Amino acid sequence: MNLKLRLTIVSFLQFFVWGAWLITIATYFFSNNMGTGVQFGAIFSTLALSSLFMPALTGIIADKWMNAEKLYGILHILYGAFLFYVPQVHDADTLYYVIFGAMICYMPTISLSNSIAYTILKNNNYDVVKVFPPIRVWGTIGFIAAMWVTNLTGSKANTNQFIIGGAAAILLGIYSFTLPKCPPQKSISKDASIIEQLGLKAFKLFSSYKMAVFFIFSMFLGAALQLTNMYGDTFLDDFKKVPEYSDSFVIKYSTIILSISQVSETIFILAIPFFLKRFGIKKVMLISMFAWVLRFGLFAYGNPADMLWMIILSCIVYGMAFDFFNISGSLFVETTTDSSIRSSAQGLFMMMTNGVGAFLGSKVSGFVIDKYYTVNGEDKEWQGIWLSFAIYALVVAILFAIFFRHKHNPKEMETVTH
Repeated sequence: MNLKLRLTIVSFLQFFVWGAWLITIATYFFSNNMGTGVQFGAIFSTLALSSLFMPALTGIIADKWMNAEKLYGILHILYGAFLFYVPQVHDADTLYYVIFGAMICYMPTISLSNSIAYTILKNNNYDVVKVFPPIRVWGTIGFIAAMWVTNLTGSKANTNQFIIGGAAAILLGIYSFTLPKCPPQKSISKDASIIEQLGLKAFKLFSSYKMAVFFIFSMFLGAALQLTNMYGDTFLDDFKKVPEYSDSFVIKYSTIILSISQVSETIFILAIPFFLKRFGIKKVMLISMFAWVLRFGLFAYGNPADMLWMIILSCIVYGMAFDFFNISGSLFVETTTDSSIRSSAQGLFMMMTNGVGAFLGSKVSGFVIDKYYTVNGEDKEWQGIWLSFAIYALVVAILFAIFFRHKHNPKEMETVTH
């Protein structure tokens, strides 16, 4: 089989196994009265907790002791096993540990899948910069396809979503053992300290005012990144409680509606080089932050009837909100840090956004929703929830504009956007 096609299959399944349940787990959790918003926030925070330590640990293993494709396969099979166990769980506390176990196995496979693709392509003399992006796009397509499968099979409020994800994960795990070998790269020196191996040297960047402000605001915005993944589907599903919307297409196919967000991602990725060269990193990140304000604000006033356009526009805006922050932030790190700690600095950026920020966002949002926006212990005041998130993003944007100082140099970006 064509090598690029084989890697495309890996990319597709890598995100299919996540998309099958990530957007709909809240609908499942609250539809089955499994617990409170605080408990759900804790469950969702396992994604962030796993991101804090597992990618570094598995990176060391793949660099020193085990073929990357084998480690990747083992992790996916274990991940699938955890998902298969979810139907046996009937309380929030147990679900927390099962999802935590699944995330410990899954989160490091995101970076491993990239490393495997890079290694195989380089070993076969492919131009990675040219060949890899079209392969990676199929990951987003896989995520969208999984959302559609979960929705169209009527699985968004039951455990079938986990069976779908688990079956695909085990299939991917087995398939990965057939990939070309990716032996340890020895990219980390045998004499490197554990601090160097874990990427902790990059913490010295906090001694720089500009970098410290950048990482702190990365954490604040990271808190907002997963909020619509956490609550988007259950928000749309809750419209069924309103008689005039109960038979709406939006309620029946809420996950498909939300998949517009992922389609938008693939489009806005292509626009990033133009925006970065024209406006610079600070303005692009500000655009992202105000896009988050718009994303949440449109959800606050949208409905499945006359205001459906707001929900659709919110999903379109998501691509700008998500990509402009993540990719422009990564490029900022790439162009402003010393080459000796650049990889560690990228790891620190991911840790602050997908780790610390996402953890705080998951936990705090669950507490706030339970305390201020839940009526009779069950019904949620979604307009207030989304407006509070919008205000939060607006405050972060204003403070970032005031405190982050960076002068745009168009030539600085030419080497990283072409």
